[in-house]
Amino acid sequence: MMKQTLGLAVLTATIGGGALAQDVTLTLWTESATAPEGVFAQEFSEMDNGITIDVREIRFDDLVTDTLRAVATNTNPDLIAIDNPDHAAFASRGAFLDITDRVAGSDAIDIEAVFPGPRASLTWEDRIYGIPRASNTIALYYNREMFEAAGLDPDSPPATWDELLEAARALTDPENDVYGIAFSARASEEGTFQFLPWAQMAGGGYENINAEGVADALALWKTFLDEGLASPDTLTRGQWDSTGTFNGGNAAMAISGPWELGRMASDADFNWDVTLLPVKEEGGPRASALGDFNLAIFANTEHPDEAFQFLEYYQSQIDRVWPEFTRLPSVAGVALAPTGDERIDAAAAVFTEQLGYAVNRGPHPEWPRISNEIQDAFQAVLTGQAEAQEALDEAAEGIDRIIN
Repeated sequence: MMKQTLGLAVLTATIGGGALAQDVTLTLWTESATAPEGVFAQEFSEMDNGITIDVREIRFDDLVTDTLRAVATNTNPDLIAIDNPDHAAFASRGAFLDITDRVAGSDAIDIEAVFPGPRASLTWEDRIYGIPRASNTIALYYNREMFEAAGLDPDSPPATWDELLEAARALTDPENDVYGIAFSARASEEGTFQFLPWAQMAGGGYENINAEGVADALALWKTFLDEGLASPDTLTRGQWDSTGTFNGGNAAMAISGPWELGRMASDADFNWDVTLLPVKEEGGPRASALGDFNLAIFANTEHPDEAFQFLEYYQSQIDRVWPEFTRLPSVAGVALAPTGDERIDAAAAVFTEQLGYAVNRGPHPEWPRISNEIQDAFQAVLTGQAEAQEALDEAAEGIDRIIN
């Protein structure tokens, strides 16, 4: 598409009665310089607008901790891309700039067109504190060739938990180092992201993590590990490495998101497909995780106008997050352009449908603590340190103390 160039932004200072144009340099923290905000920041810096954005990569696992430390010491950047459930922790404490009035007067940003889930993650006490980078969710990738070799119909992938378990058993092939399923149960936000949809399909959620049925979700995960249907390092690896097991032909199924589609097309040397996450039982409720990052401006920036201009530029390029970055736009009515790869286009349609069932993590300013309680519960069960209901009851008590 033709990139939209915003008007020149020149900061002026009066010296000796005259105006002197000054270049402005902004800093942006992100977990990946090759993510949309990193690429768009480079483009924005190359425009004749007097604004340069320096992009700094921060490891995903360190982003919240490093940002909290930076805010405390007043060494934070001007802009940040942050995981959407962590947004409320900073917005509620006044660390992010309230851009409600700026958005209302912007021709580039239509906040009402943002899907309800992502919009909720940007909002604190009815005020807006950022824009969504994109949205993602998780579904079930599967190897059609392995399905056929195991006598399973690749056109009828698992639709329920029981079917998923039976498929994983049929597909596991220890002699050839093939696991039936790959997913992440890591003690991090990635693990929470992957577990919550199972809890939600069982009738629970973070507010009632010990609801009747959630123990069944944990029992399913534990069966995957106890029977050797999933790799032991499921407990320690993230989603990227988990999906890499699938790409390398060492797992027949993988629970992952649309961010993997580009790598899948280039690295997976087999016929693969994507289907919706299986439900607990036929006709049961669907659920999935709502992921991806938000972009925010820090309240103490010396250049709020220039930083907001970057948010406007980003939003003007929103139709590029798919297919250039295999991320789903958070704005209603943005058509997904064909990629030229029928498998990717078909998968995008599945992920878009799955996104309709995606549920926010929070928003809550204490989300990291809430998430830690959930992580402790599933890790304790999967490592044999606690029974499922016992661990979930303990997590529920911890979450109740945090919320109330």
